[in-house]
This record gives sequence, C-alpha cells and structure tokens, in this order.
Amino acid sequence: MLPPRMKKAITDNPKKLANLIDLVNLPLPLREFVGQSQISRLGCFMRVWSYIKDNNLQDPNNKNVVNCDEKLRSILLGRRQVELAELPALVKLHFPKESK
Repeated sequence: MLPPRMKKAITDNPKKLANLIDLVNLPLPLREFVGQSQISRLGCFMRVWSYIKDNNLQDPNNKNVVNCDEKLRSILLGRRQVELAELPALVKLHFPKESK
C-alpha cells in the first residue's frame, strides 16, 4: 500500500512514475556496476543502496554519509564520500534526459 502523498503524486503525474520504472539502456560504468544492460532508475538506485548495505559502506560515526569504495566511486563521480541525500541525484545523472 502506497502512502497517500505518493498516490497523489502518481495520480497527478503518471509520467513521473513511468520515468522511475521504465527500463533504460545503461551507460557502460553503470552497466558494469549493476551487471545488466537495462534497468529502471528505481531498480538501479535499489541496487546501489543494497551494495552500500551489503558492503557496510555507511560511515559508522555518521550514518548519513557513505564511504565509497573503488566500485562505487566509479559511478558516483569519483567522490570518496557522499551524503545519502545526494545519492538519487548522482544515480540520476547516468540516465538520459526525458524528452518533452
């Protein structure tokens, strides 16, 4: 069950949901990270988050910061540390701009 705010966002703008769940051909760095040639933006973000959790990359002193290893750095603009709030925007950079 979706929260009421999310239901309203989907009903008001179904294209926004489509942008999150449509399959997209991935660029090479993201393709190597994910291990697939196509994935949705939401699926890709979930893979990145799963990788962070599986490899214990959250900073132990500040859980809002991710300490990037080499593999994660390859898709996050080479940054050594990233705040959790920045992750969606950094992953989104790898996806093509939506056409109007």
